[in-house]
Amino acid sequence: MEVYLKPLTKKDAEPLYVFELENRDFFERMVPGRGDEYYVSDIFHEKYNDLLDEQSRREGFFYLIKDEQGSIMGRMNVSLDPSTGVGEVGYRVGCDFTGQGVACRALALLLERMESEKISQLEAKTTSAHIASIKVLKKNGFTYIGTSDDTFTMHGQEQRFVHYRWSSQTLNEGHI
Repeated sequence: MEVYLKPLTKKDAEPLYVFELENRDFFERMVPGRGDEYYVSDIFHEKYNDLLDEQSRREGFFYLIKDEQGSIMGRMNVSLDPSTGVGEVGYRVGCDFTGQGVACRALALLLERMESEKISQLEAKTTSAHIASIKVLKKNGFTYIGTSDDTFTMHGQEQRFVHYRWSSQTLNEGHI
């Protein structure tokens, strides 16, 4: 299965909204939820338009992960800190596409794009229990930088955020 990264466009708003609704329960088993408001159509579309604006100002890079037929398999986001130029990467893959290497391949594509955009450092975080996400980050050359002291409870289990960092130097050293 081929994996493609496609920048967000206006025409993807409704398909992404459906994708998010269909995968909400699955996503919320892995990471803290976005709240009920996020899934209200008008609010979702408003937030989507905000992302398009941010993307047009090059303050962030927002992609859909798609297959050969153009179906949405997931999404990847990079939000830039304007004061440092460091990006924070986030991603999610729909439940029908997990365990197939989609996140790993999509993140590799994203890192290549970030290097071409002259983004030399990315940070990522995941929950301490999200082992699959940790593996994806490590396979793509992210290095562990620490675990948050703050805890939160998710599904009755105490969690912490685990933080990772990538630099374009890691890519150039052939870690991907």
